[in-house]
Amino acid sequence: MARLLSPKAADGSDWAFIVLPPEASAKLPRRGRMTVSAAINGHSFEALLEPNGQKSHWLRIDAALLEASAAKMGHEAEFEIAALAQEPEPQVPGDLALALQAAPESRATWDATTTLARVDWIHWITSAKQAKTRAKRIQDACDMLASGKKRVCCFDPSGFYSKAFCTPETAD
Repeated sequence: MARLLSPKAADGSDWAFIVLPPEASAKLPRRGRMTVSAAINGHSFEALLEPNGQKSHWLRIDAALLEASAAKMGHEAEFEIAALAQEPEPQVPGDLALALQAAPESRATWDATTTLARVDWIHWITSAKQAKTRAKRIQDACDMLASGKKRVCCFDPSGFYSKAFCTPETAD
């Protein structure tokens, strides 16, 4: 059981989130971003868990999933979460896809990396808070990939050491 929390976000969307208890997160294979098979009140779905920077994860639940599972904001719901046997191929953001298309050496290394390495590259790029930083990270990624680096350098996918990631603030 977990309580559905309301985010403080002012983006106008209607979504909720839960924070996994540390003991549940500890059973997962990694502290970084990962895809899981989950269920809320028996309603099954796949979702992307986000690291919370505290060696655990949080899960965003959109309005459609809240409705389909009959879960209510601020109430407790029954949750089941398990890591997928194999991480699915991540969706490559358009700006990164264009940059890789324009850089064949970078694309070759990208194609030779593991799915989890690609998840981490994408997470590093999309976690930039400013467009200028994101553009620089895409250029840096292409440079690193072109030089043969298969893993993003100096990136803590859990956010624990860098304090780069955290759970959304609650509206409560």
